[in-house]
Amino acid sequence: MNLSKTALVFPGQGSQSLGMLKDYFDNKSIFSKTFDEAKEILDVDFKSLIFSDKKDDLARTEITQPLMLVSNIALWRELDLNSNSLGALAGHSLGEYAALVAGGVIEFNDALNIVSVRAKLMQEAVPEGEGSIAAIIGLNQDAVELICSDITNFKQELVSPANINSPIQIVISGSSKGVTLAMERCKEEGAKRAIPLAMSVPAHCKLMSAAADKFSHHLDDIKFKEPTIKIFQNYDASYTMDLEKIISNLVHQIDSPVRWVETIENIHSEGINTFIECGPGKVLSGLVKRIVNDVEIISLDDYSVFKEIFDKHQ
Repeated sequence: MNLSKTALVFPGQGSQSLGMLKDYFDNKSIFSKTFDEAKEILDVDFKSLIFSDKKDDLARTEITQPLMLVSNIALWRELDLNSNSLGALAGHSLGEYAALVAGGVIEFNDALNIVSVRAKLMQEAVPEGEGSIAAIIGLNQDAVELICSDITNFKQELVSPANINSPIQIVISGSSKGVTLAMERCKEEGAKRAIPLAMSVPAHCKLMSAAADKFSHHLDDIKFKEPTIKIFQNYDASYTMDLEKIISNLVHQIDSPVRWVETIENIHSEGINTFIECGPGKVLSGLVKRIVNDVEIISLDDYSVFKEIFDKHQ
């Protein structure tokens, strides 16, 4: 594997599941110690939550966001790679914070604290039941944007694209009524499926603007360092070495769409031919496959894949 032509991508909210990454807990001490470290920082036993029978707890934003960061970084640490050896890093939504940790921009403990704050601010921004989020399958971005715009402008119910995940998979977010109306319209216009998602906040839409404003103040006390690698961010689907721009992008990301299609296309244009999903699940592996064709895609959700590839590499 040519690491200089390899990008690591970190998943975000939605990739969590009960019992996830069990083989890593059983076989990798550094992996498990990262969860112990997180418990000391936030006083939350994420390991116990993973192996409980309370699926709804994992879907709560204030739990899911730090949980995913811990899981992603635990895997990153097990890889024991120098980020300078890689071609690029990126993360989907919350996963962007794991990319910043891996790229040397922020320390793990700082990232964990600000992600926890981010989750709480997002949870508080919209009263429970007033916001919603859904996946639209089978319509392109232009069609979904037009439908959302019509409902927002003429029905006075906010709804907009939140995640541009693939050319025909768009997540929409907004008021509960706006999302319901948009789902109905999308199905009328030919969408194959319109699926409500089990997320407790309507992320990446203008209902999160108050949360974004408050969050910006919490970043003032965090020490940011210049990246050691190209880190492609969600807000503009590009990378920068300018710390002020990186911080600004993190704030805008909260109430703006995740431009994942453009992000993957831009990484691919840098000569990247291998994408490694560094986190639980295989959501990003499936999305990358739908965006670019001539690449190798590896998911570390499967411990046997990790062992075969990286134990040999090291």
